[in-house]
Amino acid sequence: MKKNIGTADRALRILVGLGLIAYGVINHSWIGAIGAIPLLTGLIRWCPAYCPLGISTVGDDKSKGGGGCGCGGGHCH
Repeated sequence: MKKNIGTADRALRILVGLGLIAYGVINHSWIGAIGAIPLLTGLIRWCPAYCPLGISTVGDDKSKGGGGCGCGGGHCH
């Protein structure tokens, strides 16, 4: 997996993830479980939703090809 999440995107995902988890714990709500998604993607620096869209927030990633998904050629299989 090629990293497709940049520094600012990563920080935002981690903060949002932790915020949602804290909200869920404080309010005894299942919504906190949703926070695991942005937290996990921020920690591993790879977002599967970015792959088919060819999105990468890792700076000058486009010159390397692959669209940031790590599959090569910009298409996930």
